[in-house]
Amino acid sequence: MNQIIQSLKGGLIVSVQAYVGEPMRHSETMAQIALAAEQGGAVGIRCQGLSDISAIKGQVEIPVLGIWKEGHEGVFITPTLRHARACSMAGADIVALDATRRPRPDGLTYSETVAALHDEGIVVMADCGSIEDARQAAEAGTDILSTTLAGYTGDRPKTAGPDFELLAQMTAEFPEFPVLCEGRVHTPQQARQVMEAGAWAVVVGTAITHPTSITSWFNAAIKG
Repeated sequence: MNQIIQSLKGGLIVSVQAYVGEPMRHSETMAQIALAAEQGGAVGIRCQGLSDISAIKGQVEIPVLGIWKEGHEGVFITPTLRHARACSMAGADIVALDATRRPRPDGLTYSETVAALHDEGIVVMADCGSIEDARQAAEAGTDILSTTLAGYTGDRPKTAGPDFELLAQMTAEFPEFPVLCEGRVHTPQQARQVMEAGAWAVVVGTAITHPTSITSWFNAAIKG
């Protein structure tokens, strides 16, 4: 198995992202948060956009899982082969892309995209929204499967926490693939439950790196 993928096993991957209009929207800030996460024991960093990928890669020694979001509907997480190649060139050790069965903007199929990336030696992670997506990704020979898009594509209801049902389906059907659990992991207890359910690694973002959301959770609890 690829040594980078092996290094993620049993660990915490921290998603470090901020968007236009948010107070922390600066690549240097993202890199500082990524370094802090590494010092806290993270085994990998997931990040968005070429400038953030480059800045974070220059700060941390752990693997960087890069994406490039463009648009807001349909396939917008690393939506084309061009986007994926750019993420790799910016420094991503692993490139994650939308692995749903929806049409891709460049007209390529998901399998064609993965094949082209593999020809260039790029490690690919599949952001899946359903077991059908995972099957497509597995058939394409994707290196890593993930529950990232569960509840966001209309294929499955959006769960309050991690989609344990989809995680169980994916780990049972594809025991030979590393399966990550990503999406709505909001507490250390949930992260532990995810690992006990068979995940290769767990990805946590908002609960660690988005202070506006975390503050709102505490504020809502205080106000009852």
